[in-house]
Amino acid sequence: MKARVPDMLTSLSRVSLLLMILAMAGLLVTHSLVSPSPAAIVLQCLAFLLMLWARATFGTRSFHALAEPTPGGLVTTGPYHFIRHPIYAAACLFGWAGALHSGSALALSLGALLFLGALGRMLCEERLLVRRYPEYAAYAQVTKRLVPYVF
Repeated sequence: MKARVPDMLTSLSRVSLLLMILAMAGLLVTHSLVSPSPAAIVLQCLAFLLMLWARATFGTRSFHALAEPTPGGLVTTGPYHFIRHPIYAAACLFGWAGALHSGSALALSLGALLFLGALGRMLCEERLLVRRYPEYAAYAQVTKRLVPYVF
């Protein structure tokens, strides 16, 4: 039974990643991803910088499609000091900045799909991380998931 749980989490993680990709592609195709609005541009630049910071902090081991924890220890520095999932936070911020500026029902629905995909990934990863790194539970108690000091 235990072997099935990681398999189920891995499958759910893949479906969640697919939702995120489809949502971003949908925003791009409907011209709702990139906005000419100065406020949206600032938010998207901040999202891009957050993603770069997280990638640089996490290193090359973060380039994988599976939610499986990678070897090398738990990362709690850089943006991971403030939020547990800065890459997903950056993706959501980037997508939502465009979706909100568009304001169309389709763009907002795609933004919701993006968030649901990211949330699914985060929940899967967290369950797997606790198994691999028992200290993750204590880290999760003091570090918010997406928005520092809020959520």
